[in-house]
Amino acid sequence: MKVIAVNKSASFEYFIQEKYEAGIVLEGAEVKSLRAGKASLGESFCEIRSGEIFLKNMHIALYDKSGAFSTRDSRKERKLLLHREEIAKIVGKVNEKGFTLIPLKLYFKDALVKAEIALCKGKHTYDKKQALADRDRKREMDRAAKEFSSSNR
Repeated sequence: MKVIAVNKSASFEYFIQEKYEAGIVLEGAEVKSLRAGKASLGESFCEIRSGEIFLKNMHIALYDKSGAFSTRDSRKERKLLLHREEIAKIVGKVNEKGFTLIPLKLYFKDALVKAEIALCKGKHTYDKKQALADRDRKREMDRAAKEFSSSNR
């Protein structure tokens, strides 16, 4: 499994509840651009429309060698492929208060491009501050442990 792009801000902005693996409908030039690692999930989100899930605002750079056959919109919406039961479950959860569907990462599984999407609940400001404080505490503990182990040598 080769990871192409990761949405780093998702775990900071949201509580991740459930993860799903979805296929994604792409053109040939887009796949070649993904093989070169030219994609970004930074501001992307998922939208549910008429029983289908679309990934919006994901940036895939234009493949420079594709010529006239490439699409000129690098942020077009792309359809996600999931089983009907999974879509029904996701739609039921998203209709509940506070749940949203966020893409976490994009990766190759064998020769196929897959997107990992997650049902998430938004964090409040105080949750984000707590996460930052926990990360700082862990960093300080790691530094102290490293200094202690290097001074005992």
